[in-house]
Amino acid sequence: MLQSMIELSRTQDEEVGDGTTSVIVLAGEMLHVAEAFIDKKYHPTVICRAYGKALEDAIAVLDKIAMTIDVKDRATMLGLVKSCIGTKFTSQFGDLIADLAIDATTIVGVEVGQGLREVDIKKYIKVEKVPGGQLEDSTVLKGVMMNKDVVAPGKMRRKIVNPRIILLDSPLEYKKGENQTNAELLREEDWNVLLKMEEEYIENMCAQILKFKPDVVITEKGLSDLACHYLSKAGVSAIRRLRKTDNNRIAKACGAVIVNRPDELQESDVGTGAGLFEVKKIGDEFFTFIVDCKDPKACTVLLRGASKDLLNEVERNLQDAMSVARNIIKNPKLVPGGGATELTVSAMLKQKSSSIEGIEKWPYEAAAIAFEAIPRTLSQNCGVNVIRTMTALQGKHANGENAWIGIDGNTGEIADMKEQKIWDSYTVKAQAFKTAIEAACLLLRIDDIVSGIKKKQAPGASQGPSKPKVEGEDDADNDQLIPE
Repeated sequence: MLQSMIELSRTQDEEVGDGTTSVIVLAGEMLHVAEAFIDKKYHPTVICRAYGKALEDAIAVLDKIAMTIDVKDRATMLGLVKSCIGTKFTSQFGDLIADLAIDATTIVGVEVGQGLREVDIKKYIKVEKVPGGQLEDSTVLKGVMMNKDVVAPGKMRRKIVNPRIILLDSPLEYKKGENQTNAELLREEDWNVLLKMEEEYIENMCAQILKFKPDVVITEKGLSDLACHYLSKAGVSAIRRLRKTDNNRIAKACGAVIVNRPDELQESDVGTGAGLFEVKKIGDEFFTFIVDCKDPKACTVLLRGASKDLLNEVERNLQDAMSVARNIIKNPKLVPGGGATELTVSAMLKQKSSSIEGIEKWPYEAAAIAFEAIPRTLSQNCGVNVIRTMTALQGKHANGENAWIGIDGNTGEIADMKEQKIWDSYTVKAQAFKTAIEAACLLLRIDDIVSGIKKKQAPGASQGPSKPKVEGEDDADNDQLIPE
């Protein structure tokens, strides 16, 4: 049971990156109100059916009260992202994090056609945390940086303007045979011949690369001393043993294609989109920057700050902010925050419950009441008189009007969310409702949970496994659920 609940929160985080707590609260409340019906011998299927209807209607209400915004309008986007991370630690730094998040997500957003945009935060936005400096020094780089230095410092250039970049994922060193091969050499000269072959192999490989006049060669694998010699002689800076993910990001940023074998290189594989290749020393470490890219589809967010812990916290907040920005870019619709959405949904569902026929009416109404858990929790968190606040709010929302009245989380007062600029992303809310209600139905339907507590064993009854009992139609409805 607990496991399932924890999974919910994880799902929510994976999907939309926010609203993890709301999901748990909502699902818990849905199960809580279902308990009464289980006691009254309602069958779980009936309750689930009612919940399903309630979910459909709740999403319909969301559609009705959502307002569409313009993703290009920077001020609105800022306000939005800020309101979503307003409760977090970094809110004391003003717009800093929100700015970083919006910049980063706008860079990596790609049109997939049909007006859809895909924003892959995990793959194409790297957050590099470098202790030292001020938090205000954090920036979004128009390109990438990695914690690497060139292979031969001193011989290779550490700053190149408009570099031609070649990316490889093959080793630039002599390959040993797959299986253990023994070569017997009878004469000393043969040994030299063997060495010569190895050297020529590497020389050829380097020649194939140097044909394309690159300035920077980056490989995910090793790079032997000899190869390093050839490259540095040609004035090429090389970097080796780069992470695959970083390599993908560089490819996206400067428009290069990662090549598997040097002999398959083509002119089109060379990345020319970067404006500057530079190796800088920050603190004790060297970092390679490939920045000022023309049209980067990947970026690095460089975070600076006093300590590691601080940076970790800032990174978490930034992840949330980027999720928010991503959700809005993908689906630019907003709903009111501060519990206003849930209250509206609740009021509309209560109204609708009177028109529902038959036995499902009551669980449906209960689901409507369950939505009030969110504003109730909010008002508890503010430390105000919960009953008074809730009654006042219900009064305001009674006929489904005043959809934008909710609770101001800082003061606990009833306020207009539009004026306070307290928003939630439509995607997050819809996902939270779906996840919570579907999970509640799932748990209601699991028979094991039902039988977990159902029969307290009579004293003296045998502890052996009981025979499976076939359900007749008389007792199909008396499954009981444990209270959660």
